Order: sequence, then C-alpha cells, then structure tokens
Amino acid sequence: MIDRLEAYLCELAPAGIALAYSGGVDSSLLLAVLGRLRQKRPFAVMALTMRTVLQDEREMAEADDFAKRAGIEQKFLTFDPFQLEEVRHNREDRCYHCKKAIFSRFKEYAEAKGLKYLLDGTNADDLNVYRPGRKALQELGVVSPLAELGIGKAEIRKISAALGLPTAGKPAVPCLATRFEYNTLLDDEIISKVAQGEKIVREMLPEVKDIRLRVHGNLARLEVSPESIPAVAAQAKELGRVLKQIGFDYVTLDLEGYRSGCFDGHLQQN
Repeated sequence: MIDRLEAYLCELAPAGIALAYSGGVDSSLLLAVLGRLRQKRPFAVMALTMRTVLQDEREMAEADDFAKRAGIEQKFLTFDPFQLEEVRHNREDRCYHCKKAIFSRFKEYAEAKGLKYLLDGTNADDLNVYRPGRKALQELGVVSPLAELGIGKAEIRKISAALGLPTAGKPAVPCLATRFEYNTLLDDEIISKVAQGEKIVREMLPEVKDIRLRVHGNLARLEVSPESIPAVAAQAKELGRVLKQIGFDYVTLDLEGYRSGCFDGHLQQN
C-alpha cells in the first residue's frame, strides 16, 4: 500500500503540493511520505497549518516538530472561527463552514506560492461517518489521497508503524468544538476551560489515550476507553476536585466509554 501511495503522490509532485497538515495520524503519514519522495527527487511542497482556539496548542507544537524532522517547510496561518455564526453557535453544519473558510485560505496561499495541488488527510473511514466538512473540500477541489486509495485508519497506523513514525499510535484529537452539544454557544473562555480540563486529566492519567471531556452546561462528562474506566474511577475524588476548581459544578464518568462523534448519532450522513 505504501507503494501505491508513493506512486499517487509522485504523479502530483511535479506541479507542486500544499498539504493541509494538522499533526494528526493521517496528515502526518502524508507529510512523511512526501518528505521521503522529496529526498529522492526534489519538488515544491509545503505544509500548511491553521492555528485557532479550537486546536490544542500541544498538537501545534508536536506538528511543528514533526514537520521539521520530515524536512518540509511549514507555514502557520491564524483564523478566528468564532467570526462565523455557524461555528460560534455550534451548528450541526459547523464543520462545513469552518473548513470552507480555512481551506479557502490554504488554497489562496498555495496558489500564491505556485503549488497546484492542495491535499488533506481525509481517509477512507471518514467517508462512512458524519463529516459535513467534506462538502467544502469537494467544492474547493481538495485532493484526499488516502480516501481515494481506500486507505482507512487501521492501515494508516500500520503503514506509519512500518515507517517508524511516532504518530502511529497517536489517538485522534478532533477540534474542541466536538466536546459540546450542537447549538451550544461557544466562546474563547469555555473552549479554554475544556482544553484545561482535558490537560488535567491527561497529566493525572498519562496511560489513558482516548480522553474526551464533554460539556453540558456546568456538568463535565468524562469519556475514556472502556478498559480505562477502572483507572479513572480509582482517582474519581481527585479528578472531581480539580475539575470543579476550574469551574465545573458536576463531574461524571460516562459508563459507556469513549465514543467518537457521540453527538452525531441522530444526524444523517450527507
């Protein structure tokens, strides 16, 4: 599969490539492969990363470090997602409007640099779940090599491990707006609060990979993988204390465990 991916990217390379790069497992694999190809035959390539309040700063630092080691120039752009009403009010199509704005900026930057193709890390599994942002990518002509080649998350992790990438086992880190129910008013303060809460949980339970602090008003609902529930329960009292210190009135542990897209269950796939 790595050969197919390299062959696909080699066809695009002569015209120049800009990669929308978040530092996650998917875009990191693309970045690493592009770096390998560039060592064999130089071509114009750049990683574009958007800084917003909805991204974890830890992720931004890790993305920067990974890009440097891959030997690919990275450009950080900035964007205030709350200037969009659909994002500020956490509408069900929030992701469409946010991606349309961000990738429009990426496309403009890539064109100014003479890079023909704008790539992203959408994978084959993303085609089977609620992802309204895909419509924006299609409208802007963004190329998604992993999805087009039928490469899903499990295979991406397998290829990443074979290449020795530190991201092979990295948990998914979606934007912080996903911690809130739809039609909840968002602002910098409440986003910072949930980011701080998840940081606290990670530091107290470094062995727990998948952590989501879902917010319902002043109630914090903690989701972790089912096998990690006993470890979290063992520190329930201290976790409750520190999370209340940052402003939550109630702290709960979800007995169903971590569920990706837990607020999307009632939505229809577009």
